[in-house]
Order: sequence, then C-alpha cells, then structure tokens
Amino acid sequence: MAKIFIFALKFVLQYGKILILDYFIVQFRCMKIYHGSKKIIEKPSLKGSNPTNDYGPAFYLTTELDAAKSWACRNDIVGVVSKYDINEKTLSNLKILDLTNKDKYTVLNWIAILMHFRSLDSTFIANNQLALNWLSKYYIIVDSYDVIVGFRADDAYFRFPTRFVSNDLAFEDLDEVFLYGNLGVQYAFISKAAINSLKFDGYIECDDTFVGHYYNIVKEASEKFNVLTNKPRDPQKTYILDLMRRDNGK
Repeated sequence: MAKIFIFALKFVLQYGKILILDYFIVQFRCMKIYHGSKKIIEKPSLKGSNPTNDYGPAFYLTTELDAAKSWACRNDIVGVVSKYDINEKTLSNLKILDLTNKDKYTVLNWIAILMHFRSLDSTFIANNQLALNWLSKYYIIVDSYDVIVGFRADDAYFRFPTRFVSNDLAFEDLDEVFLYGNLGVQYAFISKAAINSLKFDGYIECDDTFVGHYYNIVKEASEKFNVLTNKPRDPQKTYILDLMRRDNGK
C-alpha cells in the first residue's frame, strides 16, 4: 500500500504541474483581432454603427491584419488599425453564429441575413418579391447572438447575391465565390457583452502602400462578376427559381 501511495504522490508531483500549467495557459490564451479605420478606437461601441451593414449594427473586426489595413486605407487615406485581444475562454462562452461552418449553414443562410439588413432598392424588391419571401425562411434571427462570424460582402461583392436573387446567377457559382473563395472572414460583435470582452492593445499606423489596395479587391470582384454573368447560362446548374420549384414539388 505504501508503494502505491508513493507512486501516486510522484505521479501527482510530476504531472500535476503540467496540468496546472495547461490550465493557466487555457485561461489566459488570447486571440488577436483587428479593426481598420481612419482613427484609433480604444473603446469600441455600437454607437454610430450602420444598421444596414452586412449583419446589422455591430463592431466589425477581422483576424487578418492586411485586410484591416486595406479597409483602413480604402478612402485614399492612410488610416490606422486598432488591435484588440480577446480571451479565448471568454470568447467560447459567448453565443456565436458561425456562418462559415459549412456543416451547419449554407450560403442561403448568409444571403438571407444580407437581404434582411442591407438597404435594397425598391425596384429590386418589387421585381424579386417572391424570391425574397422564399429566401426569408433561411433567415436566422441574430438578436440572441453575441458574435457573428461570416464572409465579407462589401459593395464590391454584394451584387453577386443580388444577381442570384434575380435568377441571373447560379447557386453553384455563388457557392464558389463565397464559401470556397478567398473573400476573408469578418467578426461582427453585436452585443455589449462581446464588445466589453475586447481589450485594446494599441494600434498600427498603416503605410501608404495600402492606399488603393482596397480598389484592387474591387477590381478583382468586378472581373469575376463579369466572367460569371457574361458566360452562357448553364442548364445543368441550379438557379433560385429551380430551388423554389423544388420546394413546391414542381
């Protein structure tokens, strides 16, 4: 019995320190996240947030530093990137809607949220009311979430989902552009609890090489858009009217 006790004691002394160290690493491990703007933002808030942004009023961030720099310099100015830390344990305790999870969500969920929040032209709404009504069943009520993780859909790329809704762009093409493309991911912090979890960690002044970088993204999007919309309609691909007919058993 004494030998077993001594063995157990040695085991605890040898591995207990590792377990304790691992515990503290998990407790204090942080994720770095960035916000590009024309000014430093030490205390993020929802004040002044545009309600017609992709996911509604939110504080938008990215884990990609270059993407934040491009956004900060998009209006031909040399902006700044505010840096934040968020404790990974704290983040895991927040309610997160991860639209990039292909096992749980499709691009239709993402488009439905965009159509809900974005400001749509009245003519577009009138011409596509049936499709918008059908698409609304894929809408996810975001109010109960703290953070939304999803693809960027600034003005350069927003015309892709609108052309899909208009039955001019195939689902497969849209899926390729967004789910399998290289658009980058944004984090929308939509609750006070989420925003309060951000710890300001200084800022980075952008260099002027990023001025105009955003317009290269716009140019790339335009080229891709022209390729997809100018090629002959593929009868083997699925359009929104096809999806609607399937739902109606036709």
